Amino acid sequence: MLVTQQPVLRKFWYALVPMTDLDQGPQSFTLLNTPLVLWKQADGQPAALLDRCCHRTAKLSKGFVTPEGHIACGYHGWEYDCRGACRKVPQNTDGTIPPGAGVTAFHCQERYGYVWVALDDPIAPIPDFPEDGDPAYRRIFQFYEHWATSPLRVMENSFDNSHFSFVHKANFGIFDQPAPSKYNIEETDYGFQAETLVPINNPPESYRITGTTEPITHRHLINRWYQPFCRRFGCSYPASGIDHIIYNCATPMDDGHMVLVQWLYRNDKETDCSTQELIDWDRAITTEDKEILEATDPDACIDLGRHAEFHMHSDRPGILMRRKLMQLLESHGEKEVFRSA
Repeated sequence: MLVTQQPVLRKFWYALVPMTDLDQGPQSFTLLNTPLVLWKQADGQPAALLDRCCHRTAKLSKGFVTPEGHIACGYHGWEYDCRGACRKVPQNTDGTIPPGAGVTAFHCQERYGYVWVALDDPIAPIPDFPEDGDPAYRRIFQFYEHWATSPLRVMENSFDNSHFSFVHKANFGIFDQPAPSKYNIEETDYGFQAETLVPINNPPESYRITGTTEPITHRHLINRWYQPFCRRFGCSYPASGIDHIIYNCATPMDDGHMVLVQWLYRNDKETDCSTQELIDWDRAITTEDKEILEATDPDACIDLGRHAEFHMHSDRPGILMRRKLMQLLESHGEKEVFRSA
């Protein structure tokens, strides 16, 4: 799927950068081929505009934030508020503003410590992640990084148990047990929930991650897909009672590049397993996914007749994900756009 050619995808929220990045000043970001400038206003809330001054088309991300919380162009100092209205032209000492002066503004808000943006009026809210703010859990920012692949590939991979034995054989995958565990799937208004129990290797370096010293332990997974490109990796280790719950947003930049945003919730303490241990462990696993996905065609097609998933049953999440995305496109009068086979 060429994500930039599917207008309905502009109607969803995407996580872009941590709010703390805006403390350094205006930031640029490309979302679905749309160049944005992000900044923090005087009240601490984020804002997003098209990254072009309406005067001489300079990038506003090369400008600065005024004491009033406006974004000012670094070329001639024209200022804009969060709605994109031009509020000041320094050269006009009488305070006049040229008629129609302004820049396109986008929906923007903070959630879970990240800046979220929707390019068009959203048709679904930012997903609700109930662990956030729950005193039983600590939130750990893990990373956000550029991947040379598509968000649909990442979402499919997130629910594909059959790759564990091969892509992740160096850590938790069991090489001689390649048959994937079957999911029990429940469709929801946001996408679906998929539950399964997966056996995994538990080498000594993961004892503090899993909370057990069993050489083979299990993950009880209650995973969720929030269409189009968010997911919950709801992992619990029954042997220890530890929850290791990851949320991802695969944010599309263009048709072959995205940003993977990832953060974690754990119901333990820093002394049980340190933040750095958890970041390093999950980064190693995610890097393995990144390397294999960047070796695939990023044009992940929904058309089941084009890419047959022979290792999946019809009730498995990859097929359901593709069907629901196709229904989303059709409900908005769209067809999947992809490169010629």
